[in-house]
Amino acid sequence: MGMWLLIQIDKSSSTPLYEQLYRDIKGRIIRGDLAVGTKLPSKRKLAEFLAISQTTIELAYGQLVSEGFITAVARSGYFVEQVEELAYVEEIREELVQTESVKRNYSIDFNSGRIDTAAFPFNQWRKYAKDVLDETSRDLLLLGHPQGDVELRQEIASYIYSSRGVRCTPQQVVIGSGTEQLMPLLIRLLDKDAIYAIENPGYPITHYIFDNYDRETLAVSVDSDGMKVAELENQDATVAYVTPSHQFPTGAILSASRRAQLLNWASSKEGRYIIEDDYDSEFRYVGKPIPSLQGMDKHERVIYISTFSKSLMPSLRIAYFVLPMHLLQAYRHTFPYYSSTVPRLDQHVLAQFMQDGHFSKHLNRMRKLYRKKLDKLTRAFEAYEPTVLISGEQAGMHIVLTIDIRSTDRELVKLAKLADIRVYALSEYHQTTENISCKPQVLIGFGGFLEEEIEPAVEALMNAWNIRKA
Repeated sequence: MGMWLLIQIDKSSSTPLYEQLYRDIKGRIIRGDLAVGTKLPSKRKLAEFLAISQTTIELAYGQLVSEGFITAVARSGYFVEQVEELAYVEEIREELVQTESVKRNYSIDFNSGRIDTAAFPFNQWRKYAKDVLDETSRDLLLLGHPQGDVELRQEIASYIYSSRGVRCTPQQVVIGSGTEQLMPLLIRLLDKDAIYAIENPGYPITHYIFDNYDRETLAVSVDSDGMKVAELENQDATVAYVTPSHQFPTGAILSASRRAQLLNWASSKEGRYIIEDDYDSEFRYVGKPIPSLQGMDKHERVIYISTFSKSLMPSLRIAYFVLPMHLLQAYRHTFPYYSSTVPRLDQHVLAQFMQDGHFSKHLNRMRKLYRKKLDKLTRAFEAYEPTVLISGEQAGMHIVLTIDIRSTDRELVKLAKLADIRVYALSEYHQTTENISCKPQVLIGFGGFLEEEIEPAVEALMNAWNIRKA
């Protein structure tokens, strides 16, 4: 029993005693200190030697048996098994220590990606989820169509035609888990020498994706009418990535004349395309909905992409793009082994939710709710005019503040952070230093606030910046 007396058991440790014993014996087996076939002490004897309970010994031995380090022989006891092949794996795993960074939570968060979670239709969603999780849905446990199940693609095609004027068949729709997962597919589908024009300022994740795939990008300025297409025409870009219905982050809407100009640019030379990111077009508060570029396109040069992140929930991870018909065969040839990254159960819950009309009802409710929030937000900031001016409020779930103050937007972000408030500097979304406003501009999201929280949140932000009401 000499070797067993060397086992270190720390009764003051937060690690359970059985786990300490299990680790010690496992380590000795891996290192070869205990030879194959060695008989371990009985539970009673080891408990007496270590002054711990037999239950503790039983738990440790049980874990070692289940992992194959020892074997239990009836009426004989426990014996060390042959485990040399596992040794190096176990030793490496033991040494790895991984830590995860935890995102800071702010008491007031003007994040533009937040939605109103309290208004989500949990009851209806639960009903459809329950219906799908049934033995009659066993086929949904197997892989479905690589572009996404046809039931959901049909609902998406019908919805985007009626709401956005997008003309497509279900076979042109490809479903994936988020824009950041679908964009690399488009990048690999289009010419590897394609040069991408991106909005400046613009959506940063897309810029990172182009960089990660070593694709050349050119920044094209944005003004109150959206991307400056005249500037695009003077560059060598072959693909234009745009957010025409509600430019991110400025909130500008691509004007009618520029839409025509952009479509003409795309059709004037073979191999040119427009990627139309329609990320939050459901929420427009002024006038009629802006028609999609895809619906206006007569030459099949627009690739339409959108998501359910704003309209339903970010964590659903369902997005989609619509390919021009002539790219569909190229897509299937390029990705012959691709499987849809969205679980089929989730696809069918959403398809049924849409088919029964709950999606459109939910959108109507949320449009009214976000409109109320926007009105409260604008009224709260109006009290601070002309020091603070609002833009980009026609649509979506964020606005832009232009502040007449002798600070940079990044300095204002730091001041807000000291008050435990998160806002976003518009200069962070610029690819170049050109086109940056001489006055600081800050992005303000309002989707995640309750109505009654908005006014106090605005007051707290203004206090952090030492701005008084007019």
